[in-house]
Amino acid sequence: MENNSKQLYTAYCDLMQKAADINYASAVLGWDQEVYMPPKGADARGRQLSTLAGQAHEVLTSDKLEQLLKELSISEDLTDTEMSNVRLSLEDFEKNKKLSPAFVEELSKQTSECFNAWIEARKKNDFSVFAPSLAKMIELKRKQAVLYGYEVHPYDALLDEYEKGATVAMLDPVFAGIREQLPPILDKIKTAKQVDNSFFHQNFPKQKQWDFSIEVLKKMGFDFEAGRQDYSEHPFTTSFAATDVRITTRVDEDNYTSMLWSCIHEGGHALYEQGLPEDQYGLPLGSPVSLGIHESQSRFWENCIGRGFDFWKFFYPQLQKQFPEQLGNVTLDAFYKAANRVAPSLIRTEADEVTYHFHVMIRYEIEKALMDGSLSAQDLPARWNEMYYKYLGIKPADDKTGVLQDVHWSHGSFGYFPTYTLGSFYAAQFFNQAQQDIKDLNAHVANGEFKELLLWLREKVHKHGRRYASEELCERITGKKLDTSFFIRYIQAKYKEIYGV
Repeated sequence: MENNSKQLYTAYCDLMQKAADINYASAVLGWDQEVYMPPKGADARGRQLSTLAGQAHEVLTSDKLEQLLKELSISEDLTDTEMSNVRLSLEDFEKNKKLSPAFVEELSKQTSECFNAWIEARKKNDFSVFAPSLAKMIELKRKQAVLYGYEVHPYDALLDEYEKGATVAMLDPVFAGIREQLPPILDKIKTAKQVDNSFFHQNFPKQKQWDFSIEVLKKMGFDFEAGRQDYSEHPFTTSFAATDVRITTRVDEDNYTSMLWSCIHEGGHALYEQGLPEDQYGLPLGSPVSLGIHESQSRFWENCIGRGFDFWKFFYPQLQKQFPEQLGNVTLDAFYKAANRVAPSLIRTEADEVTYHFHVMIRYEIEKALMDGSLSAQDLPARWNEMYYKYLGIKPADDKTGVLQDVHWSHGSFGYFPTYTLGSFYAAQFFNQAQQDIKDLNAHVANGEFKELLLWLREKVHKHGRRYASEELCERITGKKLDTSFFIRYIQAKYKEIYGV
């Protein structure tokens, strides 16, 4: 009986890894589409991605896989790791089965079309170029929500794609807390003398910015033998295996804040992907647990570490050597405060740690409305501008700095944005625990030593894959489920130091 179970498990692994091979081949084409593909390749690329998506879906919803999973799910001869893979794969199978191959291919094709329309719209700074493709995408995502099924709100079905178990009922109180707890902090900061960050807005040559970012990523532990960095319209991380992880960035030579912290952010994502167990390739335990936990890793590195004073104790002298004319007369203290300046801004990816969550909340509210049909694609710019004025007191001057700034909707990633806020909350809680678990962590960071910290993350987060759900993982690491008070205390302490309030 035991040998039969092992044979069945091997057959299951073969099928899962075949699907992974197809999906990762598709991911390579998707990466190329955003980094190197010539404009005229768009139509053919859409077809290629659609074909591969259909093929992977066929494998993942096949009768053969279903039979294997059902037999394995009642086996008593599997290890805990094997049973975890089978249990999670069966859950995925039942969900995947709800989508037909034709629908999956249609969604993939529309994603490619929508992305290219978004690129063109950004070039022309005109949302109307993007609106028709986006409207089709929204209809498909509404249909997907119906196919998946939901009890209360159609958005729930899509949220579950990125953060298992997340619902509107769960997230509404989270964002209500943001509306209640962050404005008083922001109001106190507004009464203080504003931090000067004018020195960030000089000319910082592209290649020098690139070279410094590469050195930072190496120090963090990013393995360039198992990954690379490139330029794209919107920074992102993608993985084809733990041994091949790609990150991208964009650069603004007249605004130093545009690139570096984005690189650190994507580096955090990439370190998670490189830390997943290689022997679980294509299986649930070789995959990230959720987007909320994934974002915890990027926000952990970008903010808790990369915007910390100790981090710059080590890196700032090197940065000054790289840019002596621009930063030679700027003190470490002034640089640190400028890196953490709080002020309402238009671009989410460049927002400070306090106002950032208003950017996310705006997108969350908009996505809910798009999914329940109370908002149409053509009315998006007006709603966007209205909400930015309501919550941040600013209005975009154009579509590119407003409703066209994010790539997510062109990918059909409705339900992704809330994970950014959840990730920040997890990150603060994990950082608090790391400071307790790692002796003299601040001193390690100040000396540019990140090996022990990365090892801690590998052991606590990365190596588990999807073995534990997000809140269960959080409880295992910190002794508590997600607790937003860690984030509030973290930013109160940081900004009391910076603004004296």
